[in-house]
Amino acid sequence: MKSSSMVFLSAFTTKTAVYVLARGFPGAEILIFVGLFMIFYGIIYGLCENNARKMLGYSIVNQVGFMVTAIGIGTNLAINGAAAHAFAHIIYKALLIMATGSVFYMTGKRKFTEYGGLFRTMPLTAVCCMIGGLAISAFPFTSGFVAKAMTSEASYLAEYYWVWYLLAAGTAGVFLDVGIKLQYFVFFGRDSGLRPPEPPLHMKSAMVFFAVLCVGIGLVPQLFYQLLPFEQDYSPNTPDHIVTQFQILLFSGAAFFLFLKYYGWKLVESLTLDLDWFYRVWGYNLMVSLAKNAGSARDSIIEDFSRGAQALVNAIHYRHGPSGIFARTMPTGLMAFWAIVMLAVYLVIDFIFM
Repeated sequence: MKSSSMVFLSAFTTKTAVYVLARGFPGAEILIFVGLFMIFYGIIYGLCENNARKMLGYSIVNQVGFMVTAIGIGTNLAINGAAAHAFAHIIYKALLIMATGSVFYMTGKRKFTEYGGLFRTMPLTAVCCMIGGLAISAFPFTSGFVAKAMTSEASYLAEYYWVWYLLAAGTAGVFLDVGIKLQYFVFFGRDSGLRPPEPPLHMKSAMVFFAVLCVGIGLVPQLFYQLLPFEQDYSPNTPDHIVTQFQILLFSGAAFFLFLKYYGWKLVESLTLDLDWFYRVWGYNLMVSLAKNAGSARDSIIEDFSRGAQALVNAIHYRHGPSGIFARTMPTGLMAFWAIVMLAVYLVIDFIFM
């Protein structure tokens, strides 16, 4: 369950937030800036990350950023793009997580620096992972392309030209991050010497099914578009869209291999510091300090309570013990005297107030 829980979380948690934004805040321009920040935040940290599954977590952030940007644009085409992207993202991100999870399951290793050359013994897993990487990079004739194309087109039609350029740059960054880096360092690149077999049949079947969906939606987008909130007459597979997308991905791929010797293995071996530092380091130290102080406070409270309880027992014993003042034998005359005094006080009070 631990290996598969990320698949379920990627499908439900983030998409619930996207649905709430789409229903409650379409056209809120602030979401454009939030979404663009999410896109490049996820890309930058993903490129620096050494843990494969954690890198896919950052990838979820940048993909949700595309959806949030579309909601911020707010037109019918943009909302359709956000909804289509959310649906397509569930499929190709689940495929990517299952592929990397299969690698982790068969090797027991998590880091890019520990992988390499796995295509030799895991060809089916590699092909499925590459299909997921192409889909998330909006490669033509995949599910990611027919979904993201609507957001880009909506930004252009709404005259957010600067958003269109930034979305194009974000798409190139996603191709660098997941489309190339993940595939290269896990299945190709330098040979790690690992020779794991393919995962069990049920894991391979799930990956193949989702890979077929990624390609099928890209080849027949109109059936997919019928599920969207608004009716539209839009075709993503036009020569202009396809050529533009190929250019973006081509130059992005060329940049990766051109600067690979500078990127290399030293960068991916580094530890990225993010907001998780606050609960992973500072939060841990805080909890240790609180636990230590709580122990001291507990001991002090117990000591004070014990001292107070003992003082109460001593006071009760002093008054009611065998030799206490309330346990002593009183003379009859003394008792009669106090009874007369109490009666006299009662008579005086009754005379004054009656």
